[in-house]
Amino acid sequence: MKTAFSKVLLACVTAGMLSLSVQADTLTRQNGAPVGDNQNSQTAGPWGPVLLQDSHLIEKLASFDRERIPERVVHARGTGVYGYYENYEDLSDETMAAPFQKEGKKTDVFVRFSAVIHGHQSPETLRDPRGFAVKFYTEQGNWDLVGNNFPVFFIRDAIKFPDMVHAFKPSPVTNVQMGSRIFDFFSHVPEGTHALTMLFSDYGTPASYLNMNGSGVHAFKFVDESGDYKYVKFTWKANQPVKNFTAEQAMKVQGEDFQPHTSDIYTRIGEKGETASWDLYLQEMEPEQLDDYDFNPLDTTKIWPESLVPARKIGRLVLNRVPDNFFEETEQAAFAPSNLIPGIEPSEDRMLQGRLFSYADTQRYRLGVNAYRIPVNSPKNATIDNHEQHGQLRTTHSTRDVNYQPSRRVDLNEDPAYRYSSKPLAGMTQQIPFYKEQNFKQAGDFYRSLSKEGRQHLIENMGGTLAGTPEEEIRVIISAYMYNADKEYGTGVAKRANASLSKVKAKAKELMDTQTERAKHAKQVAESLAAMHK
Repeated sequence: MKTAFSKVLLACVTAGMLSLSVQADTLTRQNGAPVGDNQNSQTAGPWGPVLLQDSHLIEKLASFDRERIPERVVHARGTGVYGYYENYEDLSDETMAAPFQKEGKKTDVFVRFSAVIHGHQSPETLRDPRGFAVKFYTEQGNWDLVGNNFPVFFIRDAIKFPDMVHAFKPSPVTNVQMGSRIFDFFSHVPEGTHALTMLFSDYGTPASYLNMNGSGVHAFKFVDESGDYKYVKFTWKANQPVKNFTAEQAMKVQGEDFQPHTSDIYTRIGEKGETASWDLYLQEMEPEQLDDYDFNPLDTTKIWPESLVPARKIGRLVLNRVPDNFFEETEQAAFAPSNLIPGIEPSEDRMLQGRLFSYADTQRYRLGVNAYRIPVNSPKNATIDNHEQHGQLRTTHSTRDVNYQPSRRVDLNEDPAYRYSSKPLAGMTQQIPFYKEQNFKQAGDFYRSLSKEGRQHLIENMGGTLAGTPEEEIRVIISAYMYNADKEYGTGVAKRANASLSKVKAKAKELMDTQTERAKHAKQVAESLAAMHK
């Protein structure tokens, strides 16, 4: 006996309002089964509760609950763009790395620009360094050149990375980001003077991702087929004019569009079909040159001045296509400095050494151990073939019984041609600071490179934020950093931050004396340890 409801249902089907056949455009569940009703939950009668057996409802809600994967701790908000790298110079005599093997060679890339400290949905106009990460899809596998728009970093040793990020992030008590927390931390970290100076200049508020320069920040190694190596640094110089907001402009734009960087890319490249390009510049240093300078070239808080280490243009990056789906590509893109290819190796830079682990481990946490099987992260011109298995979201199919190596049954072996280069070592295990700290000089050089207006903006931004720090001691110390960088700079910051100039000058001298003594002591310790090793 047909119920009244079943009669209505039959009438709807007969009238063509519902279709019982699966068409190409039919809504389905995750298992591919067609969905009969996506408007109404299954209930126990017209007034009854919803039934647990409504698998479509449960699956839909469960999927919605899990739409957000863990947010990146840093670089949470970002925008991705596809393009290519075109090599200008054959560097095959210096490195085995595929992108540099011949003149004119092109390599597909995916670039992710990002803010560093602020959250996933934060305004893009906030003062922050900007990430500039490039994934090269080479025939040797993927190479990630993970950098920033600043050529220097805030600290030189990865052991302080969690502390630094915590200081920049909101208070765990109030969830309010406070300049006083930042300056409290950096009052113990004079090496951050250069990066802080860049941050509080107008470079801390770029007007567009497409109108800023980029840097690999760290020193890496180019390794040739013989295993010989040299140290290198990479810099991206925009072919578009570099444009920055002033603090006032950033606030005004934020009120009109809190995501101007994303809008800019999707308008210029996505809608108008424009391209953006950067020239890649290379600096090189022989291993025996590392001790030739008054700074440590493997210190991330330092640049290699082009007056000392010339840079030459070796290629061009062109961006020309936005992703089809933000989550599947930009959000799931996994970058890590440990994603290297033959011919490129990490230097002994202490910050880089920590990032080799930290960034890759972040992706394992966010996306799982199979993160590099996701299309945006998967090699395009190389095959993943190893015995790593299982884990969440494993999508591949394998019928190979042998999941170990070595084996006489499966010929899957290493290639000695791609062994890591060898480096002679001296000394003992140790925990000592760099003996060439030079915490202030390059910050002064950067300050003096700014226009008069740019210097004034920097002083107002730095001093104004510092003024909100209640402890006079911290205001004095930070002002003293800037005074050691440049007297005009430090004097302006001290005045704006309401710090006693006489105390600032005294602290500045104390800091310079301490830096000199620490350098002597660290050098003596390093030399004595090396002598003991011999």
